[in-house]
Amino acid sequence: MTGAGISTAAGIPDFRSAGTGLYDNLEKYNLPNPQAVFEINFFKSNPNPFYTVAKELYPGKFLPTITHYFIRMLNDKGLLLRNYTQNIDTLERVAGLPGNALVEAHGSFHTARCLDCGKEYPHEWVKNEIFADKVPYCPECNGIVKPDIVFFGESLPERFHKCVEKDMSDCDLLIVMGTSLVVQPFASLVDRVPETTPRLLINMEKCGQEVDFFAMLMGRKSGFQFDHAENYRDVMWQGTSDDGCVALANLLGWKDELLKLHKLEHKRINEAAKMTKDAGLTKVK
Repeated sequence: MTGAGISTAAGIPDFRSAGTGLYDNLEKYNLPNPQAVFEINFFKSNPNPFYTVAKELYPGKFLPTITHYFIRMLNDKGLLLRNYTQNIDTLERVAGLPGNALVEAHGSFHTARCLDCGKEYPHEWVKNEIFADKVPYCPECNGIVKPDIVFFGESLPERFHKCVEKDMSDCDLLIVMGTSLVVQPFASLVDRVPETTPRLLINMEKCGQEVDFFAMLMGRKSGFQFDHAENYRDVMWQGTSDDGCVALANLLGWKDELLKLHKLEHKRINEAAKMTKDAGLTKVK
């Protein structure tokens, strides 16, 4: 399970860090509240703030982090059941994680569709509109075209609900990285694994210790039990997700392989981007 904290090393701001988080830097948009930029009803009435923010966050400007490549290595070695991500930046895909190993719980920029007629549009078309400082409108019906990102007030993707039922019962180790675990229903996934499943949190601070208030009202334990006297399975590694993944890779004997993969993939992506840019310039000439 991963959140925005695994992408901060790529230069993408998280949402809630004091002073540097995205929500703390939205005052210039005169929103009724910071989360309004991702609220579906506000978006329908005024999509401009979202598309201004989207231009800053849009995929293609950032490179995957060490954490993304660690997750890819887990998959390459046949150890990853699934990566449930809250992130919309698609860096998991850029890092080489196949779509069948991924559940983008809050959607992504990968696809987009018209809110009125439902026509699907490729992300490149939407990107071109956004970077031209336009709100993308459907040529067919003039409805707003919205990336398939889950806004507050919308249901999570069907794939999320379909995969959760089987994946959580099959999970024999849960690793949670770079998330504050405050957004539901994603946060409560930590309660869905078997009681015998170890749970590791790699994060800057403790979180997820009370993820289901109603379960606690009924006398059931919920969330991580780090400080509980009877804790037998919850462990926290405090620090950045990249440092935590390097430490874990070192224990597994994969550290050199991980760092080499990170370096070579960044080189490959940068070279491919340069070739594409050069080809475009040649074509223009």
